[in-house]
Amino acid sequence: MKSIRRTVCFTALIIGSALSAFAADPTVPVRKRAPAVPEIVRPASTEPRPGDPRYADHPGQTVYQVLLAEIALQRGDIELASKAYADLALRTRDPKVLERTVEVAGYARRYDLALEAARLWVEVDPASKKAQQMTTSVMILSNQLDDLAPSLLRMLEADKEALGENLLGLNRMLARSPDRMAVFRLIDKVCLSFFGIAEAHYAVAMAAGSAGVNERALAEVRRALELRPDWEMAALLQMQLMIRTSPAKAIAFLQDFVERNPQARDTQLNLARALVGEKRYDEARRHFDQLLQAFPNNPDIVYPVAILALQQNDRVLAEAQFRHFVTLPSADKSFAYYYLGQIAEEGKRNEEALAFYAQVGVGENYFQARLRSARLLVELGRLDDARTQLSSARTRTPEERIQFAIAEAGLLRDARQAQAALDLLEALLAMQPEQPELLYETALLAEKLGRMDVLESRLRKLIELRPESAQAYNALGYSYADRNLRLPEARELIEKALKLSPKDSFILDSMGWVLFRQGDLAGALTHLEQAYTLRDDPEIAAHLGEVLWVLGRQDDARRALLEAQKKYPDNEALADAIKKFAP
Repeated sequence: MKSIRRTVCFTALIIGSALSAFAADPTVPVRKRAPAVPEIVRPASTEPRPGDPRYADHPGQTVYQVLLAEIALQRGDIELASKAYADLALRTRDPKVLERTVEVAGYARRYDLALEAARLWVEVDPASKKAQQMTTSVMILSNQLDDLAPSLLRMLEADKEALGENLLGLNRMLARSPDRMAVFRLIDKVCLSFFGIAEAHYAVAMAAGSAGVNERALAEVRRALELRPDWEMAALLQMQLMIRTSPAKAIAFLQDFVERNPQARDTQLNLARALVGEKRYDEARRHFDQLLQAFPNNPDIVYPVAILALQQNDRVLAEAQFRHFVTLPSADKSFAYYYLGQIAEEGKRNEEALAFYAQVGVGENYFQARLRSARLLVELGRLDDARTQLSSARTRTPEERIQFAIAEAGLLRDARQAQAALDLLEALLAMQPEQPELLYETALLAEKLGRMDVLESRLRKLIELRPESAQAYNALGYSYADRNLRLPEARELIEKALKLSPKDSFILDSMGWVLFRQGDLAGALTHLEQAYTLRDDPEIAAHLGEVLWVLGRQDDARRALLEAQKKYPDNEALADAIKKFAP
């Protein structure tokens, strides 16, 4: 429906018409100056007044109802406005009043009134394309698809020059209808009269595919391609239908189409993307290279070439294409700047990486870009700048603000400023005392400071708020096990966590550690080996090394610890284990 904000000009038009009718209406007596007579004998006016049956067809009533409807619209009473216009439209049968009635009633979702007015409009002005279109629109909005075929056929027949384009528009016209099977039946019925035209078969294929009638959809799109063998849009639709059941066959079809139509660049681009989806990177790279030669400044080609190069670990080509991409017109360059930052960071070009990360806008990679920047600044000895990088970040929600605060606290914790980190998060927790992530993070920081009372109270509150939180059970259970305290309760807590998340490597590590504390060395080894297989983590390696040592497998213990140290030379837990068992 069109906007209903045409109040002033439309009202002026209707009132102007009414006043013109008033002046020209020979039945309306002309006021002439009457001789002065005593008031008591002045003749009564012969003009009809509101309440007089004659007033219903009077221009004054038209003016009154238009004003009533438009003022009601301005005041937000669309129900009154739609009823006033509907009454006026049915009484006057004026096309412009009928059009306005359809608009207002549609806006009010009074599709019954809108459809009645639209059908009357077609009856009054059968040559009006706009009347037919709005009738069709109201029927679609009110989901009256069963009666819609004749109207659509009339519209299509009336515009033979644009028949193909209009056939392709059928699915867009009906896109909002929730009953996709009803839409398919309607389009099939309408297009039957135009079979032999490629666009008619394509329209039916689209509707059938949307309704899940895949065999019919494939049959119709193939017929469309028989009629127009080089039609890329139909080829892409056939690929989309085929990929549902066999990506390999869909790719083979596209390869054949591209070979027969070497200028079908959109199809070749989709072929290259499909090959990437199937991890056939070398084949995809060949097509992308051809496309890049033909369209070196097309961002839709330059960007996937850069991504594919990154996937194939060709950092030189990836960087070159990302740098080229950011010079091209594109809606969002943040992804490219983020990847350029990563490439520069891997190359130890820290200042350049910082410059790239700074250009990542708010969106999917914004948090990671800020976090990576902060870590680089810490490496450069600029902890205060790193904290500013996170504390000054633009956030859209309170949850995002919390994530940045937790990241900032992590920097402080890593810099051995656990108290400052705790203070930072405590300030936020005071404002949101039941915020789950803040409860969890402050509990872990309290544990580092030896404040077991705070750790226990926060984690128990978190378990109360989130009884499905495996991490809360695990953290509390592990804190007991690590201190060799309340081992039966520790094991019970960790078992609950493991039931909730049986493949979590850290929970498996905790289970191994509590079993070790309880003297079940075989069970401990099984869980720790499983955890270490899932995650190559230095603390898990430290636990595994200790269990192996106690089991008498000193050589295996040394090997595990020293190999882990090569990967994580700065880990405290691992360093302590090596000092104890493999000096």
